[in-house]
Amino acid sequence: MTEATDDDKRGETRAPITLRVEYKRINTFFADYTKNISKGGTFIRTTRPLEIGTEFMFVLSLPEAVELELKGIVKWVILEADGTEEKPAGMGIQFVYADDAQRTAVEAVVSGMMHDSLGPALAGKLLRGN
Repeated sequence: MTEATDDDKRGETRAPITLRVEYKRINTFFADYTKNISKGGTFIRTTRPLEIGTEFMFVLSLPEAVELELKGIVKWVILEADGTEEKPAGMGIQFVYADDAQRTAVEAVVSGMMHDSLGPALAGKLLRGN
């Protein structure tokens, strides 16, 4: 079963980038990929999504060998049978920050990636929400 997958459900602008995501599920480790990330969450492309409501720890491997360990909660899924080229199978993850310092650090990383991939003018406009 899937929950809402519409882009209008997103609260933050997404940065187009491919990052490796590693997480554990019942003593099995998975490595999947995200193609977008925002200050509030990410979409993990996978044919093995976790159940909606699942909280889990995961590691995002960023450029320049930087890794972010974050806690997230599955907010919606697209099952493999329902996946398309435009909306592939996977799960929408909302970040659960340990504290304001972690939130600020992740927001700085996401802003930096948006500037690098989109350029300062477009990234600035998107980050301001204009």
